[in-house]
Amino acid sequence: MKIGIASDHRAYEAKQKVIKFLEKKGYNIIDYGTDSLNSVDYPDYAFKVANDVKDKKIDIGILMCANGIGMSIAANKVKTIRCAKVSSVKEAKHSKIDNDCNMIALGGEQSITKIKKIILAFLKTDFSNEQRFIRRIGKIDNYEH
Repeated sequence: MKIGIASDHRAYEAKQKVIKFLEKKGYNIIDYGTDSLNSVDYPDYAFKVANDVKDKKIDIGILMCANGIGMSIAANKVKTIRCAKVSSVKEAKHSKIDNDCNMIALGGEQSITKIKKIILAFLKTDFSNEQRFIRRIGKIDNYEH
């Protein structure tokens, strides 16, 4: 599985820890930046990852900013992207089970232990393939314009 990850400056340090953690778990990680604590505009990074998910250059996207909200809003502007802003393991699992999300966004200003648990839950959970969820996702896909 090829995973793209990006953060803004406020989640840079957490992102670096997540990358090391996921690489130790055997995941193929592509770091889209930022590469420092210098102030940046989070949409630039969200768009890079989201476009590569859309174009199938990577399988999954993980975005991190202070709270995850801005990154998720930006990513969801890219057609075919379903990016959930998640704050718990339960939300991470349901973003996959119910919504077949291909990206998550989370806050980097929470404990790294919690961040790791959330990301692993997302990566290890599969879409349910239940007809009601397929129908609902189809409605979202058909609405995009």
